[in-house]
Amino acid sequence: MKPLDIGIAGAGPAGLAAALFLSRAGHRVELIERFDAPSPVGSGLLMQPTGLTVLDALGLSPAIHALGNRIERLHGADARSGRTVLDVRYDALAGGRYGLAVHRAALFSTLHDAVAAARLPIRTGITLAKAETRQSRTVLHDDVGEIVGDYDLVVDASGARSQLVAASVVAPKVKELPWGAFWATLDCEGIAHDARALTQRYDAAKVMIGVLPVGRAQAGGARKAAFFWSLKTADADTVKREGLARWKDRIADYWPQTVPFLDQIADWDQLTLARYAHRTALPPHADGIAFIGDSAHSTSPQLGQGANMALLDAAALAHALSSAATLEEALASYADARRSHVRLFQLLSYVFTPFYQSDSRSIAWLRDRLVATVAKIPPAPQILAAIVSGTLADPFTRAGLQECVWLDAALREA
Repeated sequence: MKPLDIGIAGAGPAGLAAALFLSRAGHRVELIERFDAPSPVGSGLLMQPTGLTVLDALGLSPAIHALGNRIERLHGADARSGRTVLDVRYDALAGGRYGLAVHRAALFSTLHDAVAAARLPIRTGITLAKAETRQSRTVLHDDVGEIVGDYDLVVDASGARSQLVAASVVAPKVKELPWGAFWATLDCEGIAHDARALTQRYDAAKVMIGVLPVGRAQAGGARKAAFFWSLKTADADTVKREGLARWKDRIADYWPQTVPFLDQIADWDQLTLARYAHRTALPPHADGIAFIGDSAHSTSPQLGQGANMALLDAAALAHALSSAATLEEALASYADARRSHVRLFQLLSYVFTPFYQSDSRSIAWLRDRLVATVAKIPPAPQILAAIVSGTLADPFTRAGLQECVWLDAALREA
């Protein structure tokens, strides 16, 4: 296939990764960003072996490891009894896999610095509203109807609120999920916490509190932790009206060791309310647009796959374009490459979420007594580790990737 003119909507991690893969394959790319300056949104996230493999393929493993924090297990306990009800260890699988918790700013800067070094153009302050097909090219319009550009292919990486996918013939049905979370990024230097784990406390399934040590936002910065508390998004305003002090007292009652984190929160503005939705564009392309990341699919964050899936999408799309004879074949190949993996992890997220975010006491009782016991019996530890790693089904081959040699990655991280 000849080199293409490609417009990429959105300069978040998915869009930046796509720009790097596609430009290195010889295509002419430009990024279009709605904000005046590209910037990260959100607190911390957990890079899984899937996303880390994508970054390694881009040559960015040393940079992200220099900022991130290695995570070896996910551990959760009942806040009242102290009983362990979640214990997933990456080393249950052979090969030395692990997670890497990162501040979103660290992931963004790692990718953005690589895009800047490659001198790839980014046009900012442009809100894309619609696309139309003209003589086999895709024309983008802004929110006042002006033409932004026309391309052989548009890659929509503008997220769950994408107007391009909403206006397309594959616009997904959106199911807003009732549970979200308050997030904050806080200092963790000198505070007692498990630096190698995502640690959580539960009250049945109605309360989930977590601490994720995410490393540094930038080189030389202080180490940070992402602190979160799940709740029904419909209850967020009521919680705020009851006052910050009452909210903090409630958390401290559940988990006294979090007080040094809570003491850093002086205002609701330090907390971000994250909302989640389940949606899938089928297929993830239409009328000269390929949808990647949250514009193509989103679900509950319970398994921590969001950013990792977006990076896999970017790699799979570039691989499809490199191995197909026509653009139409490439888009069909991209959809086929990602279909099974995306559907599997959306299903798993849907199944697992009620065990940790719901009003059901019976489900929580089952989790605490049956699931926690079964999870210790082989092959359950291996299966759970594969689910968390994002590798229960092979995500690499169809994306043209070869999984990291984790021993080498660990030495780089050390």
